[in-house]
Amino acid sequence: MNNVMKINGHQAVIAFDPEIELFRGEFIGLNGGADFYASDVAGLQREGAISLAVFLKTCAEKGIEPLKNFSGKFVLRVDPAIHEAAALAAAANGKSLNQWAADMLEMSLAASDNSCALGA
Repeated sequence: MNNVMKINGHQAVIAFDPEIELFRGEFIGLNGGADFYASDVAGLQREGAISLAVFLKTCAEKGIEPLKNFSGKFVLRVDPAIHEAAALAAAANGKSLNQWAADMLEMSLAASDNSCALGA
C-alpha cells in the first residue's frame, strides 16, 4: 500500500509536508500520537524507530496500554442514495446491510493489498 511504512512491526502513514519540505510519519493503531519527520526514507526509518521507542517506553513507565483497542463498531455516514443502493444490494445477496458492508470492506482491503487491513 502506498504511503505506509512498517517500523519495528508498527505501521505508520507517511505524507509530505510542503510547508516545511519534510516527510511526516504518524504511527497508526497506537493509543496516542507518535509522529516523526525526515527528508528521506532512511531518515524516516531512523526517526520513526526513535519516536516509537520513546512512545512505548513512556507507556510502559506509566502503565498505559500502547495499542489502541478496536471494538469492531463504527458509524458510517453516506448519501441517502448510497444507503438505499447498499440496502438493496445486501437484500439481493441475502445478507444484512451490516454483513454486506463488512464483506465489501474486507474485499476492498484485500484488493488494495492493505497489509494492515486484517491485523497483519
